[in-house]
Amino acid sequence: MTTVLISGASVAGPALAYWLRRHGLTPTVVERAPAPRTGGQAIDIRGTALDVVDRMDLLAPLREVRTRMRGMSMLDGDGNEIMRSTEHAMSSGRLDSDDIEVLREDLTALLYERTRQDVEYVFGDSITTVEQDEHGVRVTFERAEPRTFDLVVGADGLHSTVRRLAFGPEAEFVHHLGTYLSVFTADNFLGLDDWQVWVHEGHAGGGIYPVRGNTEVRVNLGFQAEPIPYDYRDLDQQRRLIAEHCGGLRWEVPRLLDAMWKAPDFYFDAMAQVRMDSWSRGRVTLLGDAGYCASPLSGQGTSLALVGAYVLAAELAAGDLAPALARYEARMRPFVALNQALATENPGGPASEESVERAKNAITL
Repeated sequence: MTTVLISGASVAGPALAYWLRRHGLTPTVVERAPAPRTGGQAIDIRGTALDVVDRMDLLAPLREVRTRMRGMSMLDGDGNEIMRSTEHAMSSGRLDSDDIEVLREDLTALLYERTRQDVEYVFGDSITTVEQDEHGVRVTFERAEPRTFDLVVGADGLHSTVRRLAFGPEAEFVHHLGTYLSVFTADNFLGLDDWQVWVHEGHAGGGIYPVRGNTEVRVNLGFQAEPIPYDYRDLDQQRRLIAEHCGGLRWEVPRLLDAMWKAPDFYFDAMAQVRMDSWSRGRVTLLGDAGYCASPLSGQGTSLALVGAYVLAAELAAGDLAPALARYEARMRPFVALNQALATENPGGPASEESVERAKNAITL
């Protein structure tokens, strides 16, 4: 086996491409977006995932661009401070931890720069069909000509096209966790100085934290609700959902909602987990959120993607395809289970520090 098609160029896809090249295999990455995606929330690299980025020589560059929060405040619906901490931040946990919090776009940019010289990237395209036999997988695309690969990897997120084509409808695998979240960029009109502010009332709430030297903020607004039918590609419909469910919040939320309509990087989705009996079917396998999304509520999605990419590449390089995919699942499943449990351990609040420490280190490379 030598050729691997990877669908998705966020974190899991480029990380897998890096390790496949290191093992002498030939990856191709196809991505629906026309270029590496920008925007997104701050994400955490924790535990074993720090060992992975260290082996990629990315630990120092990531530390240079990490967020540098001094603390956080919690507000009531009127904007009165009800709690503050200089030891924890809602987005990242303990501030004295060795874990690294960075913006998603900074991590994806570093991964792309590290791989673009010797990995084929196909932007602005996506997979439409996969047909496999004992010799390979014939893949058709929206724009490019059909090609055949030895293996196809779905690293294309919660709404994975590869998972749908190879395993079946999304509804069979995606489990709603009762919350919807939006993320977008705005000007730092509050003058926040490395300080997070979070507000919550009833079933809605959100938070803002400064980035880029305090010149801008990333805004998180969300609400609790049972599953809502919506088009995950219709951004205006998603903005209306946020406006409807968060419109009753006071403090500075009306200004944040105004900024939401102007934000070019608006993101919205359900907090959900992907649970599957198997991540592989013949010559197709899944990686990261596509196969085992833990949801942002776990704080471990990025680490699962990075560790999963490392383990999958190592097992593919070690032997025949079917046994390699079986070993990948056997190694990753206990790690995934502990990290998915972080999102459900304490509904409405963060998991315990003990659970986080156990989960983030629960695999040996």
